[in-house]
Amino acid sequence: MVVLIAPVRVASVPAAHPYVRHLSDPDRPSAVIRLPDPAPAVAQPIPGQWWPPRLLDPGWVQAHHEEFDLLHLHFGFDASTPGELSDFAAVLRRCRRPLVFTVHDLLNPHFVDPERHRDQLDVLVPAAAELITLTPGAASVISRRWGRTAAVIPHPHVVPLDRIGDREPSGRPFVVGIHAKSLRANIDPVPLLHELTAALPTMPGVVLRLDVHPDVLEPGHPDRRAIELQRWIAQVRSQPGIRIEIHPRMDDGDLWTYLESLDLCILPYRFGTHSGWLEACVDLGTAVLAPSAGCYHDQHGHPTFRDRAELVERVRELAADPSPARPSRPDRPAQRRAIAVAHERVYRRALAAVAS
Repeated sequence: MVVLIAPVRVASVPAAHPYVRHLSDPDRPSAVIRLPDPAPAVAQPIPGQWWPPRLLDPGWVQAHHEEFDLLHLHFGFDASTPGELSDFAAVLRRCRRPLVFTVHDLLNPHFVDPERHRDQLDVLVPAAAELITLTPGAASVISRRWGRTAAVIPHPHVVPLDRIGDREPSGRPFVVGIHAKSLRANIDPVPLLHELTAALPTMPGVVLRLDVHPDVLEPGHPDRRAIELQRWIAQVRSQPGIRIEIHPRMDDGDLWTYLESLDLCILPYRFGTHSGWLEACVDLGTAVLAPSAGCYHDQHGHPTFRDRAELVERVRELAADPSPARPSRPDRPAQRRAIAVAHERVYRRALAAVAS
């Protein structure tokens, strides 16, 4: 007798995110159906907009809970108060719809003050029927802080599977890249740039490349980091061995090309947990040097630096031999199949607990 297993209908927050899209098996139909994002309650949503997420609205969940079997929360709760998240979790319990929560961030990289995110986690982590995180280090923190066990399921690929590959070594110059973006809260490149600028004369063949979005360079910018970055650019603009690129946010194709152009990508993060940017570098064969904060080392074993002096020593070593910063890439299609199986296992465990 053939036993048919019903598919699991998953309401993801959000569904329209590359990470979530890469949780399914790339080769065959899945027993997990990830539903599209409900249209947000805004007057004129842009194409593909999922925020603010309707799935965090208790009223919407109450009205639509028959349409999904469980809710899987990833991102999108930044604006929710702990009280609102408590109400959201309560309505899921009343509707007998388990909450699965992937703890991507133990510290929110978008906010300097960690208190709000910590308070949000204090609601969500205990409320979840099942927890997932990306690294053993993060799982250890979750265990110590909340007494909960999180399934460790690694980050899938970021770059499309048909674009993944190993870059050709460029030889000289050895391009070291730091991307300041729009100075997200956890990004502070200036101390690193000062240290590397001072060391460049002792590192022949090394070129330092800074990329930054134009809004950071607007006159009268209120952020101290932006003011300091503007000063650094003015001081070094004509200095040999330094390249400064000012441009808007790149689309995906331009981002992949940029990362492939680097011999070493330095993550200028003051705090954080995990990095999709690091995963994209792994996909493209670009070496990465990460801060010792967070769980970046746990993702693939990349070398790290604790302070500015150690940063310079690491760059000097990696310019001579970048291989330690290019750990072997997982078989991404096989990894994705394993990730899909692991998620289905978590989902069915959560559903079994509700049914018992």
